[in-house]
Amino acid sequence: DRDTDKKRIEELLEENMVLEIAQKQSMNESAHLGWELEQLSKSTDLADSEKSFVFELNECASSRILKLEKDNQSLQNTIQELRDASLTSRESSLKFVELEKENQQLSKKIEKLQNQIEKEKQSNQDLETLSEELIKDKEQLQVIMETLKADKDRQVQ
Repeated sequence: DRDTDKKRIEELLEENMVLEIAQKQSMNESAHLGWELEQLSKSTDLADSEKSFVFELNECASSRILKLEKDNQSLQNTIQELRDASLTSRESSLKFVELEKENQQLSKKIEKLQNQIEKEKQSNQDLETLSEELIKDKEQLQVIMETLKADKDRQVQ
């Protein structure tokens, strides 16, 4: 039983490491998305509402990541407590079942976060496309205004 428990602890530790790596990747992607959004907002004349949307998006992703990190840390603490404590096999089995459930929940949360990040990436791409179209429209309108102004000046003369 103890060998089984030890193997299970090792499996859970491996799963935790995988979850931590996924969290770090999500954080890196989120940070990169934030950076892209900042660059986009700097390079265009976007309205304040779009800037607040970007900020809200980053805050939402950051809070989710922090919550997952907290859950992961809690899970690691529980595993450490199991190692340190001399629990009976039955108690260990119950704890492992709980840990497995927690691990599944974390996996689901990470999957949801990754889906959200994908949606945010798509949204950012859509915003970038819209921004580029608006810039082109603005340039076209400026050319039209200059042409109209020149025509008006010619008519006045």
